[in-house]
Amino acid sequence: MKKNVGNMDRIIRIVLAAILAGLYFGGIIKGTPGIILVVLAAVFTLTAIIGFCPLYTLVGLNT
Repeated sequence: MKKNVGNMDRIIRIVLAAILAGLYFGGIIKGTPGIILVVLAAVFTLTAIIGFCPLYTLVGLNT
């Protein structure tokens, strides 16, 4: 896998993941929407760690 997520993009993904997880674990968003946000936060975190986003490949982006 060739990395296609830049450093600034990684930082933004980590910050967004923390906010989304905080909304769920803080009890602000509950139920199914909350679980969806936690899954989205996990995806953001994983793509930030490995530096590769499959969606970027499909769209043709490289940050």
